[in-house]
This record gives sequence, structure tokens and C-alpha cells, in this order.
Amino acid sequence: MFAVEQSEGSLARQWLDALCAVESTSGQEQALLPVVQDCLRQLGAEVALQEVAAGRQNVLAVWGQPRLLFTTHLDTVPPYFPPRWSGDRLQARGACDAKGQIVAQWLAVRRLRQVRTAGLAWLGVVGEETDSLGASAAAAHADWRHRLSGCRAIVNGEPTQSRLATGQRGTEVYRVACRGRSAHSGVPEAGRSALWMLFEWLAALRRESGVCDPVFGPEVWNFGLCRGGEAVNSVPAFAEGHLHFRTVPGGRLPDRLRELRPEGATVEVLLTEPATRFTVVPGFEAGPVPFGSDAPTLARLVPGAAMLQIGPGSIQLAHTPDEALELSDLLAGVDVLERIGAWFLACPDALREEGTPS
Repeated sequence: MFAVEQSEGSLARQWLDALCAVESTSGQEQALLPVVQDCLRQLGAEVALQEVAAGRQNVLAVWGQPRLLFTTHLDTVPPYFPPRWSGDRLQARGACDAKGQIVAQWLAVRRLRQVRTAGLAWLGVVGEETDSLGASAAAAHADWRHRLSGCRAIVNGEPTQSRLATGQRGTEVYRVACRGRSAHSGVPEAGRSALWMLFEWLAALRRESGVCDPVFGPEVWNFGLCRGGEAVNSVPAFAEGHLHFRTVPGGRLPDRLRELRPEGATVEVLLTEPATRFTVVPGFEAGPVPFGSDAPTLARLVPGAAMLQIGPGSIQLAHTPDEALELSDLLAGVDVLERIGAWFLACPDALREEGTPS
């Protein structure tokens, strides 16, 4: 598909354009498979597929016996919009999250193979934007676990502006509900509005201050879903909301949610995942990131390997109509990934047991 003699910038541009031209929102990743397989063949990879669900497959590419694994996700959030170039800036769904990560990792592999022909692997997984289904399936794949068991490190691609992520905040998702008393809207004093109870409860929580962790950043929460009432001319007797907390060690906001709960209200835990600390390599810029990822799940694929998270692009643009990536940022990310890869490939095997500085 692409000539080996092409300049790296031209190759990056063509790969990124080809990937972003395909709609691969979560559940539709299969449409991306022909482009991915063709590009990996151009890189001389041995490719294996894992069917995760009907029409959805993870992709593993290896070059010899892997010592280093690059990985990121194949899916994007909706809605899809096609690539549009303005000079060397690409605006497209997936430009930085995460098709730009795919291209940056492939180019890093390409560079590293010019010095070391074997010892590398790349994994693309489905479903990161929804339920980490692909990462969970890959981590449970016995043959892939065996094949990758010699890896010293896993490098997960997400838009971090090419800084190493120091850690990933935990996740706690709650369903909260209030029950009031129905009444005619002309005499609201005869009832008790469950919606007002819910809003006042969460307004009180908004006034609470969270803690800020030097590795993970601040604890925050989002009121993402709300449902209540049956008619505009009736006082609502029921209301519920879904809350998403990004938690840090020593955080206090989930506890305050419970402590501020009004009489008769309920709090149900839907999901909880602890905060995860990532490996930080000496000599590389690092800092906290505000988002979650597949990284904690993918760490189970190679127990004992260092887990890093890094990639070009800004999370401020991801998931927005303005999602974009500058070609210069992508190539700068390749530089960093190549340096990280060379660092781990040059380190002694004992590193896996002892851990890296963090």
C-alpha cells in the first residue's frame, strides 16, 4: 500500500488519513481491519487476530520474540466525521484518540527495527471507549500471554502531549435515587419533589472540596445522567442520577456523597476501580492525566512488566468536534516513543523483577 522509500512525514500522513477515513466507532472496529492488516504487512509483521465479539477483533502484530509491547485502541467515540487536512493539521474523529497513537507507535516500531529487527509487538484492541472488552479479552488470551511473557514493558498509547502519565485516577460510578410524593403542579406544597431533593443533594456536594494527589491529580466528579418525573404538570415522586467519580488515594468526595444523602435517598455502586500508578522513566517529562484507559486491564497481559502511558495529541481535543492532530506533534511523539523503546530494549532483564523508577 505504501512504499518503504517514502519519507516518514509522508508515510505518517498517509497512514493517519487512511485510518481516519474509516468509521470505527465502538462496535464497528471491524471496518478498520483491512487498513490495519495492510499497514502491518508493510512493516513485516506476523499478525494474529482474536475474535472478541461478533464482527469485532483484536489485532496482535509481532516481530520475533517480543521484549516490548506497544498498544492502543481501535475504536473511537461517536459521532464519526471524516478527515480534513489544513496544511499539516488533521481534523478527524480519532485523529489523536487513538488513530494518531496507532501511527506514532507503528513509526516507532519502524525506526526501532532499523537497529533491532526483532523483539517488538503491537496490540490493537476494541472497545476501550465503552467497556474495555477488547483489553479484557486480550489479557485472558493464554497463547498471547505466553507469546508476550518476555516483554519488559507495555507502552499504552493515549493523548498525553507526549508526556509520560504518572498515574490514572480510580473510577467509581454510582446510581443515586430520591423518592418524594406526587401532587398536582398547581398545589406543589401538597407534594414533595424528588427532582428538587436530588438537585439540592448534588448542589451540596458541588460545594465540597476534593483533594489533589501529586501523582494522580485532583479528585473530580461528573453528574452525567438524570431521570425523573412523569408529566410537566405533576410533582415528581421519583428521580435518579448517575455520577462518575475520578478518585485518588485519600479522596473524600464519595464519602461526602453518602454523608449528605437526604432521608430516604439511596446510593448504589455500579463500578469501582482503584487508582493505578504507571512507570516513569528517568529523563522523560511526566505528569498526571485526567482520563481513564485500558492500561490497568492490559497490565494483566504481562504480569511484572512495566506499564507506561504516553502518546501525542491533547486530551482537551479528544471526544470533541474539534479533535485534531498536528503532523509535527505526531512525529515528536514518535521521537519520544523511539527513545522509550530503545531505553527498555537496552535495559537488563532484571528490570522486570525489580521495577523501574517511578
